[in-house]
Amino acid sequence: MKKLISLTVSAAILLAPFAYTLNVPALNLKVDAVSAASEEADTPAAKPTAKPAATAKPVATPKATVKPVATPKATVKPTVKPTATPKATVKPTATPKATAAPAATAKPATTPKATAAPAATVVPAATVKPVATTLPVTIKENVYQDGVYVAYGDAYSKGTEGAKIEIKDGKITSVDLLRTSPKLIDRDARNNYSALWQAYGLMKNKLIGKTRDGAAAVDAVSGATRSSNGWKLSVDRAFERALTVKDTDAIYFDGVHMGIDPTGKYAVFATYESNKLTAVKVYPLNSNGDFVDEKTYTAEQSATVAAITPALLAKGTAAQPVAGLEADFKAATNAFWDAEQNAKVNNTSAYVDGFYSSYGTARSVGVERADIVIRNGKVVDVKLFRLGNNLIDRGATAYAEVVKANAPMTAKLLANGSYFANYDEKVDGISGATESSHGWNQAVERAFEKALKVPGESKYFDGKFAGVDNQSKVLLLVDVASDAVTNIKVSLFGTDGKLIADDKLSAEQKSLVGTLTSGLLEKGVQMTDITGQEALSAAAKAALTDALTNASKVQGAYKDGSFTAFGDAYDKGTNRADVTLRNGKIVNVALYRVGMNLVDRGEAAYPEVVKAIPQLKASFLAAGTREAVQGVDAVSGATSSSVALKTAVDRAYGKAEIVEANKAAYFDGIFIGVSADKLVNVMTYVEHGVPVKMLVYYLDKDGKTRTINQLTDAELAVKSEIESTSTGTSLHKYGYRAAAFGNNDAEKEVSTKVVEAIKSALETAGK
Repeated sequence: MKKLISLTVSAAILLAPFAYTLNVPALNLKVDAVSAASEEADTPAAKPTAKPAATAKPVATPKATVKPVATPKATVKPTVKPTATPKATVKPTATPKATAAPAATAKPATTPKATAAPAATVVPAATVKPVATTLPVTIKENVYQDGVYVAYGDAYSKGTEGAKIEIKDGKITSVDLLRTSPKLIDRDARNNYSALWQAYGLMKNKLIGKTRDGAAAVDAVSGATRSSNGWKLSVDRAFERALTVKDTDAIYFDGVHMGIDPTGKYAVFATYESNKLTAVKVYPLNSNGDFVDEKTYTAEQSATVAAITPALLAKGTAAQPVAGLEADFKAATNAFWDAEQNAKVNNTSAYVDGFYSSYGTARSVGVERADIVIRNGKVVDVKLFRLGNNLIDRGATAYAEVVKANAPMTAKLLANGSYFANYDEKVDGISGATESSHGWNQAVERAFEKALKVPGESKYFDGKFAGVDNQSKVLLLVDVASDAVTNIKVSLFGTDGKLIADDKLSAEQKSLVGTLTSGLLEKGVQMTDITGQEALSAAAKAALTDALTNASKVQGAYKDGSFTAFGDAYDKGTNRADVTLRNGKIVNVALYRVGMNLVDRGEAAYPEVVKAIPQLKASFLAAGTREAVQGVDAVSGATSSSVALKTAVDRAYGKAEIVEANKAAYFDGIFIGVSADKLVNVMTYVEHGVPVKMLVYYLDKDGKTRTINQLTDAELAVKSEIESTSTGTSLHKYGYRAAAFGNNDAEKEVSTKVVEAIKSALETAGK
């Protein structure tokens, strides 16, 4: 019988050298994408099985009669280039269309019978030596299509597990394990049950390099069985979605699937068995995004849930609202649609779920930025920013009308589930901030395009993009069209950090601006430095790189923004770094030497440290990247503080990772925290992501440590309890959900402050 071979071809679109005459080198940008429940006993909506049910595996040779479902192939590139404002290849629907109940899928026709055997071949004469026949070449089938796939496990009342995996040649090459909040968004590991803190890394290591069968066979992590099985089920479902030839009989994954409406009003659990919807559970959400306990439902909530539930079970997204409950029905219907997409074997969303960030049109006064989370082709989380002309978030210092417009514009985008394709400032914008509203909408649109499973041909968005060097010397406004730079406007910052107006430039500055402009347009970042102005030349080239990175359609590895982290502490205090990142580069950094009360010591710190801090700041800015900072030499006389501050910067980068390289609750190291009144300090030791040891210090009003003979009996008793109840090798007794304790009121009062300090220490240690 002729063997049928199924082959798949995948093509990767790489960010090649910039296609224009400036010879700008290729930008090395990494494509990355991206809050959760405890393992503790809780009443699940539907209890998942101990082990994930294996999804039907493909046969070794797919049947010829089964036609692959039409999915975007990486080799297919659009022939039409994007317009000045690029549109996402596939526009997500603002409101889900009604979904009819699935009909039974017709089974493929019976495989044709084998043809009659051919007549026997005449045997050649014995005198003729037969020619050796070439052995047939064995071609290995590619059962799974290479790519990135996201799927979720079975849901329960605190959320669910998920997995975002990359498959190549039938094996897992990367995996991001998710543990979601009730809003179905991955959250920090430390907000989960303590058994999960180490489970992420252990399970990830088990899964990397595995085939589908290999992943299904890995053992669960002890103490995190439910989440381990949820991750395994998620991975199996992701493999099912990656099948080159899908089982046409499989429409939905069996199990309980959750969905959330983008506005965060309702969660819906939909249970499917043999492609049939068998149960629906509707949960109202509170302002924190948690499920409202059924026991606390108001009469109105009970009546609303009772009206929505049977309607969704009977009609799905086609459910008709009850008079007076139109808004609730719309939110619940959107949540059901989300659950249904998560349940589908063939999820046809044009976008890869995760975190994406992009910019609107730049101006000399600044630009808008949007950070969004996409799930099933819809935006489910949005954060909007207004940046100054130094491209750093202005926050509450932005124009009052822009600050005021942020919340209502966020609500509009979430309610729409996407950007507004035909933006109308009178309808879609916010009065008084129409320019920023348009910039935010454009930024969300560009973020969606970054998320496309099959990207377009162009590497850059068309439009005007700003770029600033990380020491804020030069601002560039760069016009990009059809992957070519068409114009550059160069502006200089003064020593006060403000832009110098064109009519205020000196003759020498005007000459410099002209030379920089022509040099950048002619040779890009390969421009020859201006003699005597090497630093300014370097700044201009760095600003061009920044602008082109902002124009790129590739998502970077780090989130933009400000991140605070600490170095390792000791019994005199610790070191803190406030790091502002843009496109993975340090654009601002503030360094501090803090005492045991976590208050900046300023000029009161050791003279060598006071002298070293400005030197280190300049060195860190000049280094610019995570890796380069670690290569900065320590300042003589302040070696320990230099090392600690470098560590703090590295940890700040760790907090900014879109996909955590080593997902864990806490950084390893030594961290301190203080009580609200700054009179109690707790030093916490973290190993392998777990707090294992704690020391208690009592401080005076100046932040100095009090001696043992100055302590009260209650203080000594609490100190002894904290310091003597841990082996130093496993999770500390008070390392998870610490609560006040004591044999009398005095001890309880002291322990309350100690617990505050413990939580503060864990906050400084948190990733």
